[in-house]
Amino acid sequence: MPFASQHIRVSLILLLCGISSVADAEVIARKSVSYFDIKGDSADALDASLNARGPVTMGSSSRHPGATKIHFSGSATYTERNGRCYITEVKITVDTEIILPRWRDRRHASRQLSMIWDTLSEDIRRHEDRHAEIARDHARQMEKAILALPSAKDCDTLQDKANAVTMQQTQLHDEDQARFDKIEAINFQSRIQRLMTYRSQQSGE
Repeated sequence: MPFASQHIRVSLILLLCGISSVADAEVIARKSVSYFDIKGDSADALDASLNARGPVTMGSSSRHPGATKIHFSGSATYTERNGRCYITEVKITVDTEIILPRWRDRRHASRQLSMIWDTLSEDIRRHEDRHAEIARDHARQMEKAILALPSAKDCDTLQDKANAVTMQQTQLHDEDQARFDKIEAINFQSRIQRLMTYRSQQSGE
């Protein structure tokens, strides 16, 4: 089952928020985790349950073993001084919700199936955690890019430039997320096999 993540497009409104004389920046990152239940006492049953109950990602009708919802929001403070407009403060907030599977029938399953599940579920969590990290990295890049904008003749012009930077940074974010998913899908089988071999060696099986 391939990995993919659900990305909510950026909703970043850079408002005129008052007057400040010192440039400042802040990135607020919030992460939450939710679960969907799956059942089964065999590998085939678990796979079927993931296919039936996993989250559906944007732009796709297929279900996935995990997903990450990403939402950006933000504001900026603009100051007029000596006939020019400056950005003096930027605040970017990135909210991520990681959606993971939760296996309800573990107590009825074999030790081998439990090991398979532990390997897979840990890899799913690692994958989705990385999506959240990519979003946080781009929130910081977005904040820096907006704060680095030069002054403009008026605040409306500067706000338009800030919104253009926002759209550009959003596109870069989406491209990085898609690139990560592509690489992970290509390496999925070999990665899981390697992790299974390592876990088996560690447990002495």
